[in-house]
Amino acid sequence: MRRRGFLAALLAPALAACGRKAARLAALPAGATVLALGDSITFGTGASTQASYPAVLAGLTGWAVVNAGVPGDTSAAALARLPDLLQQHAPALVLVSIGGNDFLRRVAPDSTRANIRGICRQARDAGAQVVLVGIPEASALAAAARSLGDHAMYEELAAELELPLHAGGWSKVLSDPALRSDAIHANAQGYEAFATGLAQRLRELGLLAG
Repeated sequence: MRRRGFLAALLAPALAACGRKAARLAALPAGATVLALGDSITFGTGASTQASYPAVLAGLTGWAVVNAGVPGDTSAAALARLPDLLQQHAPALVLVSIGGNDFLRRVAPDSTRANIRGICRQARDAGAQVVLVGIPEASALAAAARSLGDHAMYEELAAELELPLHAGGWSKVLSDPALRSDAIHANAQGYEAFATGLAQRLRELGLLAG
C-alpha cells in the first residue's frame, strides 16, 4: 500500500500537467467548421435531423457543425472515413464520440483504443483541435438500472494524448428514461440536454466565448 501511494504521488504532478496543457484551447469564431464524428447517437437516431446534437450545438454556438455520425459505425469504420472528412471540411475542431458499437459487438478493447487514438491523432495532425467525448458501455440492463458510466479508456486516452475530455454527457442522458428513445439512443430532449452540457464544457475549455 505504501508503494502504491508513493507511485500515485509521483504520477500526480504529471497528470496535473496533462490537465493544464489540455485545459484551455483556442476560441473558435462564429461560423467556424466543427466536425462531429460518431455513430447513431451523433447522427440523431430517435429524433428528427434538426434535433440531433450537432444541429442543436450549431444553434447554441453559431458554428457550422457537420454531422458526421453514421448509425452502426464502429471506431474502425470512423477511422477509415476520417481522412476524407478532414480533407472535405478542414474542420477547426473535431468532436470524437465513438465506441458504443464496439462495446455492443464486443470488439477487443485494445482495438477500440487504438482506433480512437488514431482518430484523435489524425485530426490533430490535420490542424484541428480535438475534444474526446466519453461513451458508456451501454446495455439495456445498465440503462434500466440508471447506472451507466463512461468506459475507463476515454479518461486514459485523454490523459495519454493530452486532450480535453467531455465526460459523463452520454452516460447521464442514456441513464434517464425520460431522455431516451430506446435503451441506447436519446430522444429530442436527450440530444438537447447532451448538446447543452457539451456547449458548457466547450465554454470552460475556452473554445466557446461568452
